[in-house]
Amino acid sequence: MLSNTPPPPYYAVIFSSLRTKNNDNYAETNALMNQLALKQDGFLGMEEARSEIGVAISYWSDLEAIKKWKENLAHKEAQEKGQQLWYSQYKVRIAKVEREYEFLKK
Repeated sequence: MLSNTPPPPYYAVIFSSLRTKNNDNYAETNALMNQLALKQDGFLGMEEARSEIGVAISYWSDLEAIKKWKENLAHKEAQEKGQQLWYSQYKVRIAKVEREYEFLKK
């Protein structure tokens, strides 16, 4: 399902990743991070897709909300596990969404 974001402007954090073969606690940690993000001030929604490359896009009201999420203790612990166990490479990009377009087939 696509996120129902407010009218722009808002911010997108784009997390692109390549996984290792290690899956130990990955699904549980990912689910926990998704639940924690929902409780963060400024969180607007998330979309995820995975094939050879995983892409997760989270939407935020402002840069301060993104900073607070990055500094969240549980999120920091998950980031460390990700670097140690689950990802061979990842890149985070932060972008300001200035316009959006939508198509919805009825």
